[in-house]
Amino acid sequence: MTGDDTTAALAGTVPVTGPLERGLAVLRAMAASGGRRLRPSDLVHATGLARATVDRVVGTLLHLGLLRAAGRDLELSPLLMRFGNAYLRSCGVADALEPFAELIADELDESVSVAVPDGDGVRFVTQVIRRRAMTPVFRIGDLLPADRCAAGMVTGPEHPVWAVDDQRMERGLIAVAVPVRDAEGRRVCGISVVSNTGRHTAASLTAVALPRLRTLLPAMEAALAEARARPPRPGTAPYAPVADAKRELGAGFLQSLARGLDVLAALGAGPRGLTLSETAEAVGQPRATARRALLSLEQLGYVRSADRRFQLLPRVLELGYAPLSGLGFAEIVQPRLEELAARAGESASVAVLDGDDIRYIARVPTYRIMSVNITIGTRFPATPTSMGRVLLAGLPPEERAARLSAGELPRFTARTVTDPAELGRVLDGVAADGYALVDEELEEGLRSLAVPVRGRDGRPVAALNVSTHTGRGTAEESRAALLPALRETAARIGEDLATAFERRPLRLP
Repeated sequence: MTGDDTTAALAGTVPVTGPLERGLAVLRAMAASGGRRLRPSDLVHATGLARATVDRVVGTLLHLGLLRAAGRDLELSPLLMRFGNAYLRSCGVADALEPFAELIADELDESVSVAVPDGDGVRFVTQVIRRRAMTPVFRIGDLLPADRCAAGMVTGPEHPVWAVDDQRMERGLIAVAVPVRDAEGRRVCGISVVSNTGRHTAASLTAVALPRLRTLLPAMEAALAEARARPPRPGTAPYAPVADAKRELGAGFLQSLARGLDVLAALGAGPRGLTLSETAEAVGQPRATARRALLSLEQLGYVRSADRRFQLLPRVLELGYAPLSGLGFAEIVQPRLEELAARAGESASVAVLDGDDIRYIARVPTYRIMSVNITIGTRFPATPTSMGRVLLAGLPPEERAARLSAGELPRFTARTVTDPAELGRVLDGVAADGYALVDEELEEGLRSLAVPVRGRDGRPVAALNVSTHTGRGTAEESRAALLPALRETAARIGEDLATAFERRPLRLP
């Protein structure tokens, strides 16, 4: 059998790629911890793999950025969400139905969720939550038993036209759901209105929610059909050349694991999936290598094949998506700050622009006899600080000029720039250079160096800095020693944020 022949029968004759299977087992074990940090010995017990095998898998996943080291512990990296994002992007359900979920939630003032079948359960792909004392705490990627929730009932084998969950899932929780069908009439998901017994009975929630769900159902199914008919979109870029990593790390780097994970992410390019040839081209692998990965992923339940095309399955979301999707900005940034502070040997901070001030939202201090006393929430005027200047330099020219002309600029030391025209020229230089160095303008003896943290659109959303004492070297020495680490950390934070907030709005603390 040659070409793109990828039937289930063929898949059954191809052995699963061992490193890929073991790598996915380690990721599942990490995800099953609920986001807690684990040690390699914990993974040995959770997976049944030998310690030497776990060490090689972990080393590869650390190199790929899917796990992060925290001392002797390991934690999930936001970059792991690239696989769940790929599934959500390709299935079309979340993109098509989220606007309707938001509309229904606004109209009924109740939480709304969308879930897709996954084995004996249903997995959440969209949530619009109404925050109350009693609020559903399900996350995107969470799996619930199909026979105990309304969305599972309407997508199950009995095929009811609607269903109500009257505290079957949890005491006090009620939900009403209808199925949403694709263009071929298959029930691909259930959309539920969720409330609690303090607000509704099952009968009253049904009376309020079911008519609206039924009214919107044709529009929802049309939107789903349109989403699934869209042309493929570029997926995430493959990892850095695997051969280079293999040469660098030697036997400790599992090349087939890295290649298999590249294939998994590449399948998010389009709702119809990819052929073998398209997959191999997307990841830059030989067809035979991509084929082994595809058939292994199919046997492991992450991919299905039909009409010579491979599509992602909801099980991909079990790879850490639920715990990672709940992380906020500061939680994503903090581990990178810890790495930077350890590398630089100086305090590291992240701040945002808040009016005419900067406000600290994350910080890792170093403890010395002479250190800067700053805590989360500390505010300083933006103009005499390195982070403030980075953020001001990133503003549109009209807004920046308006801020500089709004009033007298504060002076803190003899070195503070207070002339608006001069500060404007300084900010032009910051914008051109991509960093700001401020030497004793906020406080005598204090030097700080900052770079922007950019969002998906390339605009600064926050600033990252390292602060030090002027007695530890000249300004040029500080720049040479600290700027490369700052830029590298800012780029990694930007990549984390782009992945973590690909499908949800970035909200700053």
